[in-house]
Amino acid sequence: MKAMEHDLDTHGFGILLEDAHWLIVNKPHCVLTQAPPGIDSLEWRIKLYLQQQANSVKEPYLGVPHRLDRPVSGTMVFGKTKQAARALAEEFQNKRATKRYWTLVTGQVAEAKGTWHNWMRKVDGESRSELVPQEHPEAKEAVLHYRVMGRTDTLTWLEIELVTGRSHQIRLQAGTRGHPVLGDFQYGSTHPFGDPVTDPRLQPIALHSRFLQLRHPSSGETVAVEAPLPGMWEGCTQVLTMQAER
Repeated sequence: MKAMEHDLDTHGFGILLEDAHWLIVNKPHCVLTQAPPGIDSLEWRIKLYLQQQANSVKEPYLGVPHRLDRPVSGTMVFGKTKQAARALAEEFQNKRATKRYWTLVTGQVAEAKGTWHNWMRKVDGESRSELVPQEHPEAKEAVLHYRVMGRTDTLTWLEIELVTGRSHQIRLQAGTRGHPVLGDFQYGSTHPFGDPVTDPRLQPIALHSRFLQLRHPSSGETVAVEAPLPGMWEGCTQVLTMQAER
């Protein structure tokens, strides 16, 4: 199944793949996945797009089987029917979906590849997570695999494959190892990703959901999609690639 390339600005998101059952998009930085009525979100933008496609004023159904943090960009899948949404939710719940992220983290990650294993919890009433001992009553296992794709003196470019999908998992596990995601002030970064902004909610971080593989909710066909990088990555990845080739 071939992905389609669309201009990110046309609808406020990039369309990577679409049929009657699902929609796979490239989420832009600093947009909420979901929000209450009247607040901009990716869900609202997609519903508006679907209304326009159907030439209807009726609010369309849209299932949201997973989420990305507000400052994160990249691949997301949505169900256009309840049956599709259930099937997609099962892909994530049963860990059949493969998710790979690209991230720029501060400092030199010593090993060329490895696994990060922690126990963590989502802090009640706050938009953050923290590491906890395994015996903590709210502890949830957090596991990811990484490999180094490039380095400079101050940054490491990682590809990360999530084994578990906890809230803020990559950001927390990187930050607590002394390698915060570039621009992620919440977990220890001291430098912005791109130009600094006055509203911290609109500050992007260098974390991009690059690759998603899962089964089609109707046919069962395995589908893999890659999300193009936002333009602000271009200079960083060019430098990191040149360093890696030396």
